[in-house]
Amino acid sequence: MNQSKSARLIQQLVFVGPMTLFFALIVVVPFFLGLYYSMTNWDGVSSHNNWVGFGNYLHILNSDPDFRNAFWFTVKFTVCGVLMTNLLGFALAYFLTKPLRSRNALRTVFFIPNMIGGLLLGFIWQFIFVRGFAAVGEATGWSFFQLPWLGNASTAFWGTVIVFVWQYAGYLMVIYISSLNNVPKSLLESAQIDGASRLQILRSVIVPLIMPAVTVCLFLAISWAFKVFELNLALTQGGPFKSTESVALDIYNEAFTNNRLGLGTAKAIIFFIIVAIITSVQVRATKNREVEM
Repeated sequence: MNQSKSARLIQQLVFVGPMTLFFALIVVVPFFLGLYYSMTNWDGVSSHNNWVGFGNYLHILNSDPDFRNAFWFTVKFTVCGVLMTNLLGFALAYFLTKPLRSRNALRTVFFIPNMIGGLLLGFIWQFIFVRGFAAVGEATGWSFFQLPWLGNASTAFWGTVIVFVWQYAGYLMVIYISSLNNVPKSLLESAQIDGASRLQILRSVIVPLIMPAVTVCLFLAISWAFKVFELNLALTQGGPFKSTESVALDIYNEAFTNNRLGLGTAKAIIFFIIVAIITSVQVRATKNREVEM
């Protein structure tokens, strides 16, 4: 019996031990170091720092309008981005599960934007908004293309949302396609025989059965939207006048531009707690709506 336990222990150490060690070194240790530095006034360069306790957190909550503005922008961006990305991803998946000849090619086309890096994607769309849309607007006279897409606070916000949706809708489409293909055909045929319309089948049969995919897609979209950084940096750099500055970009500027790493780390800890709470509530709420096939 002891030999059997020893053998299992050795197997766990051999197969799980290295991964546990790397996880601790890469995730756990930096997290607790971040907690420590968030309670100091470290500038990220000097070898000495002063302990300030919860002073950084009180400063952020009471007298840091930049963080509040960045957080408000991130919340609005997340709500719009999550809803539009999931709706577009599901719509693409729904139509590309139909017997279309070009559906495989279309799936590839819609998924390709997800393979482009955030910085490169931001620079590409910056050129499109500034030069491409202006050229189209001059040629057609349509006011839509003549808007100052990156020069105005409201249009810059929607421009960022458009690029975010364009990048990630194809990824969510793949998840929804996989879930839609697993819906039993017999249930759909039975609903049609009973006289249900397409909208009724979609609302009462398909959507409840793909709720596990909805849970995953909502979780991914929320985490992507809240953590948006590269796209925000390359497309608008938080402008104009910090109107499109995300929380991640505000944390970066605080830590590495203003050289207040302790304060930046405190912002990151607050942001982590908020995102963890929101995603936990979302997963719990959607999990309760899942049904078994």
